[in-house]
Amino acid sequence: MTRMITPTQDKRGIVDEIVDFLYAEITSLRLLPGTRISEPDIAERFGVSRQPVRDAFRRLEAMELILVRPKKATEVRKFSALAIEKSRFLRAAVEAAALREAAKKCGKADGFQLDACIAMQHRALAQNDHAGFGVLDYEFHQQICQIGGVPYAFDVIRAEKAKVDRLCVLGLAKERRMPELIADHEAIAAAIKANDPEAAASAGMLHLSRLDETIAAIRINNAAYFEDDRS
Repeated sequence: MTRMITPTQDKRGIVDEIVDFLYAEITSLRLLPGTRISEPDIAERFGVSRQPVRDAFRRLEAMELILVRPKKATEVRKFSALAIEKSRFLRAAVEAAALREAAKKCGKADGFQLDACIAMQHRALAQNDHAGFGVLDYEFHQQICQIGGVPYAFDVIRAEKAKVDRLCVLGLAKERRMPELIADHEAIAAAIKANDPEAAASAGMLHLSRLDETIAAIRINNAAYFEDDRS
């Protein structure tokens, strides 16, 4: 049965609901790269007409998560080595600038906030809470942008980080990586609290480089999930 959308129930709310559902399915790899997505099936699942689904598909296409092809099946977008390289470059540039600003502006209260973030990460590690750690990881990088007075920088960091996070679900040994990532966060926080912009940027770039080998290995071991970037 098609759900009626009343004036008080903004259509954007339905679109958001569909986007959130498909975003979670795609980024968790419950929907693998290359999987076809049926517009009628999604409309039926949510009890809506096809228009909100089309709107949701357009938003997911803008995020580079799906490929909408006229008169052909919509599918989950495969990974692109070129897109990953671009994503890593953009994130590194923005994050390095944010780290330098945070180190210039960090006060005592800001330092306490960073310490609190890291303490919560240690708690997630002790509880083997990978999902919780993932949320805290995002919050740590967001906190850095806020300290630096550039909260908008996190919009770029979050978008580019999400693209690579989807890829890394394929091959990361999270149990091994959590302690290493926390140690990196501690080094970043120490440099920011010491008001050392270059040390903060350096620690941040080392943190980002941890994934380079992993990404290369995933591309070799999961070639079918990658687009052919040679054309």
